[in-house]
Amino acid sequence: MSTARLLPALAQSYQPPVFTDPERTENIEAVFLALDKLHKDHAEKNHFPGFIYGVVVDGKLVHTMSDGYTDVDKKLVITPQSLFRIASMSKSFTAMAILQLRDAGRLNLDDHADQYIPELKKSQLLTTDSSPITIRQLLTHAAGFPEDNPWGDRQLDVTDEEFAQFLQKPISFSNAPGVAYEYSNLGFALLGQIVKKVSGKPYQQYINEKILEPLGMTHTKWEYDKAPAVQLAHGYRWKDGKWQEVPLLHDGVYGAMGGLITSLEDFSKYVALHQSAWPPRDGTDSGPLKRSSLREMHHPWNFSGMNSQYTYASGRHCGIATAYAYGLSWLRDCEGRVVVGHSGGLPGFGSNWRIMPEYGIGVIMFANLTYASTSSLGMPALDELVVQARLKPRSLPASAILKKHRQQLTQLLPDWKNAEASGLFAENFFDDYALEALQKETQSLFKKVGKIKNVQEIIPENQLRGSYLLEGERGNLKISFTLSPENEPLIQAFQIKEEPK
Repeated sequence: MSTARLLPALAQSYQPPVFTDPERTENIEAVFLALDKLHKDHAEKNHFPGFIYGVVVDGKLVHTMSDGYTDVDKKLVITPQSLFRIASMSKSFTAMAILQLRDAGRLNLDDHADQYIPELKKSQLLTTDSSPITIRQLLTHAAGFPEDNPWGDRQLDVTDEEFAQFLQKPISFSNAPGVAYEYSNLGFALLGQIVKKVSGKPYQQYINEKILEPLGMTHTKWEYDKAPAVQLAHGYRWKDGKWQEVPLLHDGVYGAMGGLITSLEDFSKYVALHQSAWPPRDGTDSGPLKRSSLREMHHPWNFSGMNSQYTYASGRHCGIATAYAYGLSWLRDCEGRVVVGHSGGLPGFGSNWRIMPEYGIGVIMFANLTYASTSSLGMPALDELVVQARLKPRSLPASAILKKHRQQLTQLLPDWKNAEASGLFAENFFDDYALEALQKETQSLFKKVGKIKNVQEIIPENQLRGSYLLEGERGNLKISFTLSPENEPLIQAFQIKEEPK
């Protein structure tokens, strides 16, 4: 996260929102048994040879649970150090590499992709009025390529030479670039080639040196034959009532879309990095990617769909909207909760990770069954944590200017005496709010709730907008106001309404 720059009137050093509930850890731990059962029941129902899941809270792996085997024949049990191929969960590592190179000034996201991969110039775009493909469009599945699951999954071991030959022939397009979302493994293979071209290093070497090693992900591999045999998860499919082993593919060009092999213990460090991006704040920014760039990765850049009928495991209906970020998926539910992460699926494997940035919680799951349905557990597990542990999002601290204006505004109410001369209001205010009408409304409400007994602290929506309660003898009044972008910020919008006591 990059250092936040605030108006001088707010604060010289911004202190981030924190979790203040002292029972939070205890409440989270109390949910682990239910989460264990949720994952174990799902694995048994869907014939997983083995699985492991973990919970990451505030940057720490606080719980893991596993069942089954990495190797069914040898009965090798799964541990947090077991190594699984995580398929498309690899895509965000590619996106992170691109943003590292962008931050270093070595490329721009709106550069044309054919600037780095000249072979793309040979491909005829879908229409004559199509704009050239950009790096940003590759990152967000907006380049116009067709959805290529499961074709792309079988390309994992394609060599540089084979990929170059593939690019010599025109690529087929399903859309004009920039007009639609369509999931493309090919797009991320091309991004891997851009990383290689710009950095001057093989893609895998760059990821190792610039991401894995700085995070301490020292057990993560690209080639399955480099992994210790006792830790490597074999992949299986369920057929005719038994598990059949699926041959592992070697790593190649398409490793940039799905080749990483890692352990839950290692991957939790990557999840912790993404959690560390929130909230925006002052202070040391130690990388390996800036916090602001991590948050940019999490942003919903390309709308992908919605489901108004989405239902949580509890039976609660709650619609969701989804989008693709940079190598990550984004979701917001009907309660305003944001979820970021990615799933993965290859022959022999299924995986998933999800975080709720404003709640500081995340879940990870790996399984060694072809396209194992791990993604269907991410949202229910997070929801279970929020609901059963009674979690609340971070409490945003009020800025000094919000506190100051709360006090000044309260002193003017209910009569608004000398309000126009107070210097508290922006130049638009009394054009938009007739003073006589404000006085009449406010005095009427004050009379209705009776003598004000207490003025609560302001609850910020952001650093320039907030609300607070006036507690009266017979009821409460909610005061809301928004400040202007001036220095110093002044009140530009105001609302007062009765609240249930």
